[in-house]
Amino acid sequence: MSSTLTRPLTRPLSRPLRDSMTMLRRNLRHALRFPAMSISVLAMPIVMLLLFVYVFGGALGTGVGPMGGAGGGDTDYIDYAAPGIILMAATSGSLAMAVAISVDMTAGIINRFRTMAISRSSVLIGHVVGCVLQTLITIALVTGLALAMGFRPNATAVEWLAVFGLLALVTIALTWLAAAMGMACKSPETASNAPMPLQFLPFLGSAIVPTDSMPTALRWFAEYQPYTPIIETLRGLLMGTEIGNSGLIAVAWCVGLTLVGFLWARAMFKREPRR
Repeated sequence: MSSTLTRPLTRPLSRPLRDSMTMLRRNLRHALRFPAMSISVLAMPIVMLLLFVYVFGGALGTGVGPMGGAGGGDTDYIDYAAPGIILMAATSGSLAMAVAISVDMTAGIINRFRTMAISRSSVLIGHVVGCVLQTLITIALVTGLALAMGFRPNATAVEWLAVFGLLALVTIALTWLAAAMGMACKSPETASNAPMPLQFLPFLGSAIVPTDSMPTALRWFAEYQPYTPIIETLRGLLMGTEIGNSGLIAVAWCVGLTLVGFLWARAMFKREPRR
C-alpha cells in the first residue's frame, strides 16, 4: 500500500527530465544522421575568420589600436578580431535551431507527440539543449582554429572559465530566440532566413573594427546594441583590455534575451502546429 501511494508522488518529478533526455537523444541522432546543417553552421564562422584575418587583416589591422598598430600585420589583428568571430560562432547555431523546430512544427510530428504520454515541455527543451551543445562544440572548434592561426590570448584559467560562461549564456539566449522565430515562421524555408539579424548584427558592433571608426549614427547604434558589450567583455577577458561595466551589461542582455525568447517560444509552442 505504501509503495502504491508514493509512486504517483515521485513520477511527476522524474518524468519531465526523462522525457527531455529522450528528446535530446532524438535531436542529437537526427543531427548525426543529417550533418549538412551542422556543417554549414560550423562553416560560416570559419570562413569569416579566414576572410577577415588573411584577406582583410592587413588593411583592417592598421586601425584597431594597440593590438593592430600601424603595420601590425595579421597576427596582431587576429588578437582583436578573434573574440568577435568566436561570438559569431555562438550566433551560428540559431539557424539550425530555427529550421529544426520549424520542421517539427510543420511536419505533423508535434501533433503525434501531443497524443503521447510525454511532458510537453520536453520537446522544446530537447531541441534547445541539443542546439546549445552543438553550438558550444562549434565555438570550441573555431577557438582552436583561431589559436592555430596565431591568436594569442593571455587569459588565466579563471578568465577562460568566465569566457566559457558568457558564451554559454549568449548561446542559450540566442537559441531560445531562434526557437521562437522558427515556430513563428510558416515554413522551414522562411525559418532559415529569420535568424539572419542575430548572425550578422556583430558586424554592426565592435567585432571587426572599433566603434570609434564608425560614422556618428552607426557608432551610436553599435555602442548600444547587445553584442558590443558582450564582445568587449570577451576581448577584455581574453586579451586583458579594459572591460569597465561591459561585463554587467553583457550578462543583463543575455538574461533579458533569454527571458524574452523563453516566454515567446512557450507562447508559440502552445499554438496548434501548422501542416
